[in-house]
Amino acid sequence: MTGEQQSEIHPMSCSIVIRAYNEARHLPRLFEGIRQQTVQDVEVILVDSGSTDTTVAMAEDFGARVVHIHREEFTFGRSLNLGIQAATREHVVIASAHVYPVYPDWLETLLRPFAHPQVGLTYGKQRGPQWARFSEQQVFYQWYPEVSQPRQATAFCNNANAAIRRSLWERHPYDERLTGLEDIAWAKWAQEQGYAIAYVAEAEIIHVHNESLRAILNRYRREAMAFKQIYPEAHFSLYDFLRLATTNILSDWYHAAWQGELLRHFLSIVGFRIVQFYGTWMGYRHSSLITPQLRETFYYPRQSGKRQDRPREVEPIRYQATQ
Repeated sequence: MTGEQQSEIHPMSCSIVIRAYNEARHLPRLFEGIRQQTVQDVEVILVDSGSTDTTVAMAEDFGARVVHIHREEFTFGRSLNLGIQAATREHVVIASAHVYPVYPDWLETLLRPFAHPQVGLTYGKQRGPQWARFSEQQVFYQWYPEVSQPRQATAFCNNANAAIRRSLWERHPYDERLTGLEDIAWAKWAQEQGYAIAYVAEAEIIHVHNESLRAILNRYRREAMAFKQIYPEAHFSLYDFLRLATTNILSDWYHAAWQGELLRHFLSIVGFRIVQFYGTWMGYRHSSLITPQLRETFYYPRQSGKRQDRPREVEPIRYQATQ
């Protein structure tokens, strides 16, 4: 490949904003994944909300700029706004501190849709580690399919693995009042301005969720509270809780049996799905209509069939086992 061809393929640069709190266990893999990217013209900004471990030292050793936010001031939107404010590049990649890229072209593929001027936001595929809860993996498969969507219909996205235009953010920063889903609120605004949301299946990361059932319940509760603020017409009744918990448990049992893992995951499936939808019900506590497309994205079990990721010709990053 000639130097001219290389410049045509990788004319990209970006800022990477990472929100973190006591993430020393996970940051080494993310930093190693960033080092091995085909896009090397990057600046890394870590927004720390009061870590007491070696998170800040790790970030500084890596060469990241560290922005601090007091714990009492933290919201997801506020921490992102502080990080993006410190960014100097037009394209800003947003990543959770407990994710790491699968392929060395993660940034390249995530940024590529911005070649079209009407694309305002991109987001990539997420999968859990091999040891993740079975139902959590099913959620990832439902929300992040194997086929890219260059212009999707809904405002769904996720800031664990996404990128935006900084110039658009300057017109409309993230909502700092929301308890979660600040990414969807921003994407909804961008769509209303005529900008497209691109889902990039090839921009794949591993998202490590090592949460207790109580933490899972709280996550879905706060996200439901935020969803209700973004879509006031939405509702989630006790009937929805019972119906969706049941259908998703049955769906997960079916897929676990298909993979020969039903006995191993039988009880964990029940626990996860009950706290997921009970937390959602607690967050809503109202009744009206929910957007059909978003209900499909968030709550319904994926279609029957054996789980299988589409293979890629790109060689994945080989992480050290000690990380």
